[in-house]
Amino acid sequence: MTLNVPRILGGLFLSGLIGWAGYRKESLSASGVLGAIIVGTLIFGLGGWVWGLVLIAFFVSSSFLSRYRQADKEDLAEKFAKGHRRDLGQALANGGWGAVLAVLYAFSRNPLLWVAFVGAMATVNADTWATELGVLNSAPPRLLTTGQRVPVGSSGGVSTLGTLAALAGGLFIGMVVPPLEWATALWRHQSLPWVDLWLIPVAVVSGLVGSFFDSLLGATAQAIYYCDACQKETERTLHRCGAPTRRIRGWHWLDNDLVNLLSSIVGSLTATLIAWAWWQWPG
Repeated sequence: MTLNVPRILGGLFLSGLIGWAGYRKESLSASGVLGAIIVGTLIFGLGGWVWGLVLIAFFVSSSFLSRYRQADKEDLAEKFAKGHRRDLGQALANGGWGAVLAVLYAFSRNPLLWVAFVGAMATVNADTWATELGVLNSAPPRLLTTGQRVPVGSSGGVSTLGTLAALAGGLFIGMVVPPLEWATALWRHQSLPWVDLWLIPVAVVSGLVGSFFDSLLGATAQAIYYCDACQKETERTLHRCGAPTRRIRGWHWLDNDLVNLLSSIVGSLTATLIAWAWWQWPG
């Protein structure tokens, strides 16, 4: 493996700049800036510019949607473990697996790792879009495992709007890849590459599978707590009211950050299996 030092330094500078902008816009906490720099430097420096720009597309779109109709989502903040400012854990949960894939790609240059990265980014984007828009659904969501109506914002709840948002989130990642590949080729004064347009449906499918896996874990294994003082479910061990909560289901070590990380792995595996089957198909 030959390290591209200028690209690594460029990735460090750009991820630092984006992290600073995210902090100024209150999309990232101080630790979130550190996470963005770590993830961004690895993905830019070892994966390449297209990898890094896909990561930026995820960050920009998800940050925008986290602020969309923010006042309407304010009452749901008590349900979630963290606020809209992403911290180090959230940055690593959303981009950590992509960074691992970038490191592996630097050693092997296996094209399946690029497909896996697209699947991972499609998953975290689909899940973020589903969360940010799904809570605005006109009807309460249904628990994925039982179909029972649950309060808006409940872990494991799915809705029509949330599902459509997940589809759109995966599609968005797939759609940004071709123009980024073309733009990179033009910047380098290279001939336009034959773009893998089939990555678009792969991103849609893997994003949807990964986001549903996230909901499955949220409905079954993720640690969910209950505040007796407020009589409300939450992902927090200490409720916003200040009262300690008690765990009512799930494993205590499986929090939302780990669920997001595992879901991104599932999304990347889904994309890889689709690509492998496509390449193995006769003719």
